[in-house]
Amino acid sequence: MKVLCDVHIARKVVRFFKGKGIDAIHINDILDSWHTKDKKIADYADKEGYTVMSKDNDFKNSHLLKQSPKSLLMISLGNISTSKLIGILEKNLEFLKEKFEAEKSYVEISPNAVIIIVN
Repeated sequence: MKVLCDVHIARKVVRFFKGKGIDAIHINDILDSWHTKDKKIADYADKEGYTVMSKDNDFKNSHLLKQSPKSLLMISLGNISTSKLIGILEKNLEFLKEKFEAEKSYVEISPNAVIIIVN
């Protein structure tokens, strides 16, 4: 599993993943930083084998309609603290790693459900 965190995901999440031995980067450290357009982020993630982690519904729509990004971890938890988000990721890490082994996959974490689509 490789994770590319979008602009609204805290850098602490990248550090969390790296601490678990997972290749993780933040968009602010690559391409055009926070100015990078969603399509360019998705193209980069697809080319380099990253799962995009985002709160941006544009990525959800693009994944469902165009299959890009190929892998998406959608966070639909509203204004949750970074520490609570990391706790949720920690609790579900093995599950997430398993789901993102597929070439194309979508996981959405919301307050009441975890939605999984594996293509």
